[in-house]
Amino acid sequence: MILIIDENSEDIRLDLYLSELYNGISRSKIQNSIKSGKILVNGKEKKPSYILKDGDKVEFENLVENVIVKIEPENIPLEIIWEDENMAVVNKPSGMLTHPTPLETSGTLVNALLYKFGENLSDINGEFRRGIVHRLDRNTSGLLMIAKNNKTHEYLYEMIKNHNLTKKYRAILVGNYPLDEEIIEAPIGRHKTQPHKMTIDTDGKPSTTILKVIERFKEATYVELNLITGRTHQIRVHTSYKKHPVFNDTLYGAGQGKIKTDEQVLQSYYLKFAKPFSSEIIELGIEPDEKLSKVLNYFKNRRV
Repeated sequence: MILIIDENSEDIRLDLYLSELYNGISRSKIQNSIKSGKILVNGKEKKPSYILKDGDKVEFENLVENVIVKIEPENIPLEIIWEDENMAVVNKPSGMLTHPTPLETSGTLVNALLYKFGENLSDINGEFRRGIVHRLDRNTSGLLMIAKNNKTHEYLYEMIKNHNLTKKYRAILVGNYPLDEEIIEAPIGRHKTQPHKMTIDTDGKPSTTILKVIERFKEATYVELNLITGRTHQIRVHTSYKKHPVFNDTLYGAGQGKIKTDEQVLQSYYLKFAKPFSSEIIELGIEPDEKLSKVLNYFKNRRV
């Protein structure tokens, strides 16, 4: 099996990464597999403490028994917002994983993409991430770009890396945000003791979010967020840092609100980018999804 590391998984120890991924296997067993050369990174042996980097290839066999390597197509409803011969933009629903993991191989966006597009998906990032150039957290909904071939994948990857696109989100934040507009600049790195989390870290990567208030309520604020950089959990970390976490984002300090949802009320609703291999500009937007609308209506009915 080959696992390709992206920016969502970098800056974490090799043994910690695998123990998080395979939470049924002890960390000591994973460490022993690494030390014995059964787990390689970019074809070479590494120490368990090796810090993973974007683009690393982690290779191993038989880490767990009966691992399903092949990802099966599944007839899952898929909302395509726009497409051409090279790519598509889909609206991922909240609650859906963007791509499979070794322990969760069905019900993901990739399973749906394989059913819809078959082999017409990029495979640069391996079988588990066919077509996937960037991702959204499981409980974040909204627009995702999908590459139908490797040349387009490379084009889109460079576009994202060089920040040559506009990507905006909507969110509901806890409390009354003090400013109508703010540029949040705070470096983000992986949490030292909780590797599944990110945190503000002076040694982290520069991270910039532009926040604008759309509407204020008694106990919450409806905002638009423009990502200038694209760090893992950037919006969730930045708003938590400002003491106004995303509503129902229990991982970053919001707590469970009175109206229940599947975690954070956050939607990627707008994309603007250059169509691959063309000067045409594509601009796409979607309406608030069911979760966001439900929470918005709740707070509008409580308006003072």
